[in-house]
Amino acid sequence: MEKINIALVGYGNVGRGVEEATKLNADTELVAVLTRRPEQVRKELKEVPVFHIDEKPEDIQIDVAILCGGSKEDIPVQGPKFAERFNTVDSFDMHAEIPSYFQKMDSIAKERGHVHVISAGWDPEIFSLMRVLGDAFLPQSKQYTFWGEGVSQGHSDAARKVKGVLDARAYTIPIEQAVQRVRTGETPEFAKREQHKRLVYVVAEEGADIERIRKDIATMPHYYDEYDTEVLFISKEAMLEEHSKLPHGGFVLTSGVTGEGNKQILEYRCQLESNPEFTANVLVACARAAFRLSKEGRKGAFTMLDIAPGYLSPHSAETLRKSFM
Repeated sequence: MEKINIALVGYGNVGRGVEEATKLNADTELVAVLTRRPEQVRKELKEVPVFHIDEKPEDIQIDVAILCGGSKEDIPVQGPKFAERFNTVDSFDMHAEIPSYFQKMDSIAKERGHVHVISAGWDPEIFSLMRVLGDAFLPQSKQYTFWGEGVSQGHSDAARKVKGVLDARAYTIPIEQAVQRVRTGETPEFAKREQHKRLVYVVAEEGADIERIRKDIATMPHYYDEYDTEVLFISKEAMLEEHSKLPHGGFVLTSGVTGEGNKQILEYRCQLESNPEFTANVLVACARAAFRLSKEGRKGAFTMLDIAPGYLSPHSAETLRKSFM
């Protein structure tokens, strides 16, 4: 079996998840970690070479670099930077900015001859695929996506960037009344705040302006400004004890009518005890796809909407037809 040599960029929750995921996939091997804190990470990783994020590990064969940073500040900078040198996979999740980010990565990929799979994860990507399939199978249908209840890594990361915040956990909570209306066949028009609310737990620096932090989070564009957002301040100890796990999940519903007015509702759901670990496993599957596309001589940026499912799977096409059809 041909091994895919994986490099991690960043070693936080998602990075650790990718490390574990490579152990579960027989065709992948973690060969390097690039991080802003190499000395600390070297104490945790004894058997994998660790480099500063600005170093160039020239003597190590890297097939795909998986970018494990946040979407607000890390990936927009690191994506183009590492795209110059490697095939890459990232989990960029700022939905409104995906088209422009795709164009930037696609341009670099075609210039350098690389493959870049962007926005890999469960939403965007798996949920995106479910939305596309629902729209294809039920023309003129209406679609609804509900997230949670769970911790949003992207929203938590964005809240942690606010001045005066030491730590933050952002929970996305679907509004149950809205969910039930769709499941019973209604097709309402919802504003974002009618589908979800946000609950953010914050550990603030001593002496920080609490009201300014609350306002900065609640009015943050792309993350909180379109939702009813409650910000609660707690101690570091309470954060560790009560909010150390990172569950998440959600569902996509497509509601339409076929033939003589027959109502059809499609629903896809995922329920995750560990958001970062599941995201990490999707990233590794997409790294497999990036490796295969690159071996075929393909170049450019891709999303999971552009990749055939067989490229993501460790199994042969024959096995997929025999065991999964």
